[in-house]
Amino acid sequence: GELAMRLEKCYFCSSTIYPGHGIMFVRNDSKVFRFCRSKCHKSFKNKRNPRKVRWTKAYRKSHGKELAKDSVYSFEKRRNVPVKYDRELMMKTLKAMKTVDKIRSAREQRFKQKRVELAKIIQNKQARAELKRDLHLIISPLVAKKQELKEKVEVKESKTSMEVE
Repeated sequence: GELAMRLEKCYFCSSTIYPGHGIMFVRNDSKVFRFCRSKCHKSFKNKRNPRKVRWTKAYRKSHGKELAKDSVYSFEKRRNVPVKYDRELMMKTLKAMKTVDKIRSAREQRFKQKRVELAKIIQNKQARAELKRDLHLIISPLVAKKQELKEKVEVKESKTSMEVE
């Protein structure tokens, strides 16, 4: 068969660390921290909070940029309980992993789509507000004067029509 590589997660940015890469830091209480690159290691040594550093996965999840709270992620957790090998169980597990992966990717896609739609709405509102604010830069002064005159004439006409009634 095929030998599986042990892929670790960076303690700081949560990116994948491949074998032979990264830095391993072991604290005095024998807690092991793995870092994908020196940038993450230095940030950890400088006591930076990954939830406040914009390029980390923790920041993206805590600020609603990525799907964070979903039942699909509970399957991904590491379980350190040894299980006796059973071919049927293995086949079921592999099938379940495939379906869970499909479900997760579909949910992430929907989440991203919603974020894009929301961003478009916000961008349109901002563009409209900017146009409204800076309309004098777009419309030439002569056209603006004509519009003012038309508005004055309309106001006078409406006043006269009210006086007549």
